[in-house]
Amino acid sequence: MKQKQTLFLVEIAVFSALAYLLDLFSGFIFSRIWPQGGSVSIAMVPVFLMAFRWGVKGGAITGLLLGLLQFILGFSQIYHPVQGLIDYLVAFTVLGIAGIFARQIKDSIQNSDKKKWIGFIIAGTFIGSLLRFIAHFFSGWIFFGVWAPEGQQAWLYSIIYNGTYMIPSMILSAIIVILVIGNAPARMVKSTQIRNKNDVKES
Repeated sequence: MKQKQTLFLVEIAVFSALAYLLDLFSGFIFSRIWPQGGSVSIAMVPVFLMAFRWGVKGGAITGLLLGLLQFILGFSQIYHPVQGLIDYLVAFTVLGIAGIFARQIKDSIQNSDKKKWIGFIIAGTFIGSLLRFIAHFFSGWIFFGVWAPEGQQAWLYSIIYNGTYMIPSMILSAIIVILVIGNAPARMVKSTQIRNKNDVKES
């Protein structure tokens, strides 16, 4: 059990840092396109990998740490404490919900059912991205509606603004996650194998 916990904590630290660096890089490139925050980024990839490898808990903690790093160290766009909470802590933590398919993905990999685990990855990536989009949507609607073009409703402005970077980010993330897992499928089931070995020892 101790070996599993150590691996879990190490991977959370590494993947959170990687996600932050990826997001920081994207922010530098796209800051002029989305001046109120957001960018086409693959920062969600490490979060999704942790979610599919360790479940909701692993993905949620990794996403939360990513949001905290952005909140504290990054070029975050914070105009109100509640907006900052929604856009950086809630939005990235809910990505971990993708981990609801972790067991199905691992079982499909062990059964060499490629189509099935790819389908679950796409479904998980979509759900996690959708929940993040919803968080950004409400934040944009409530706190950024003043930037909406004249005559455009704040809610519509938020959908368009957040959708323009969330949709490509989701697609890119799904493709990269599939490629990463496809190149090293055994890694996805390693945590389960460690757990099982410890369970045998404890029994």
